[in-house]
Amino acid sequence: MRIAIINRNFSRTGGGAESYAVSIAEQLAARHEVHVYSQETDEPLAGVSYHRVATIGARPRWLNQFVFALSSWWQTRRGFDVVHSHENTWHGQVQTIHVRPLRYNLLHGKRGARRMLQWLKIRTSPRLATYLWLEGARFARKPGRSIVATSEMLRQECEAAYPGSRKRLLVITPGTKLQQDTITRTPARRMLDLPPEAPLLLFVANDYRRKGLDALLAALKLLPPDVQLVVAGKPGAAPRYVALARELGLASRVHFLGPLDDLTPAYRAADALAHPTLEDTYAMVVLEAMSHGLPVVVSGPAHCGIARELHDGQEALLLHDPRDVAALGRLLREVLDDEAMAAQLRQQGLRFAQSHSWEGVAQQYERLYEAACLPEKRR
Repeated sequence: MRIAIINRNFSRTGGGAESYAVSIAEQLAARHEVHVYSQETDEPLAGVSYHRVATIGARPRWLNQFVFALSSWWQTRRGFDVVHSHENTWHGQVQTIHVRPLRYNLLHGKRGARRMLQWLKIRTSPRLATYLWLEGARFARKPGRSIVATSEMLRQECEAAYPGSRKRLLVITPGTKLQQDTITRTPARRMLDLPPEAPLLLFVANDYRRKGLDALLAALKLLPPDVQLVVAGKPGAAPRYVALARELGLASRVHFLGPLDDLTPAYRAADALAHPTLEDTYAMVVLEAMSHGLPVVVSGPAHCGIARELHDGQEALLLHDPRDVAALGRLLREVLDDEAMAAQLRQQGLRFAQSHSWEGVAQQYERLYEAACLPEKRR
């Protein structure tokens, strides 16, 4: 098939949604002709054709999003068997939703006057009105269209926001690669200039605040002084957290690595992953850490999509309240001190990761693509 993929930032370092799109395209490119339409890309895949989509610059973001939707529609409106969108755009037989719908955030649970005030706010804000219109276009009923949520938690939120999409909503969770690399703990730490023997916790995120770095730094202060923390991800918020680590007396115990094109050395260098996220539709980083054999402490199912598939004390240790610093500290200490517990988490987590391959994810999408082609063939 000739497939168009719409993704504004097509890069593994862009975040979980971007990495999801890249990983699917990588699998599909082995069997199909894949074209990517984006405004930003480091062209991470060989064998894929890249096409530049018009941009007006980073701000205002809502206007740039509309320009991206219009331009990507124009470029992909004909000549493809299927168009797969990972963005807010009306064009695409397959729409993959990665984040909680804006309509859910703005209107869910609001009644009477509160709901009327929210609608007034939307109608008087070009930004909100544009985002909401584009989002609604993704959920609109069209022949052959499928709407994919990347977790069961997100599917439920999409259904609550757009009840009419219920019959077309399905879940395809992220996958992971089974790791074949041979790098071990010591050379991995040497590559990243990390202490060779200290117990190391790993935190990976682009949005430090939303993924719980504030609580994690506070919990680190409760742990023995030899325990250190490695932070990987976009450095935009790093100055604030460097200052916070200094205020807490943790400057020598926290290592900010910035964005990494390949997180493998960080996974191999660490002793455990900490992901006390406040809100995560899935948390691909948890799945990736498990595939590297890392024990994981992660927020529970009320805050993190993947936690709905996990059993506390088996594949991971689940944190009921990500803001509970004392509880987070206890779970991290348990992982670091209890070798039997850590071994069980590694074994069960690896088994869980092995059942979630990107190849399997791509095959699910191929079935959707074939179904999307049928209405066109009937015309």
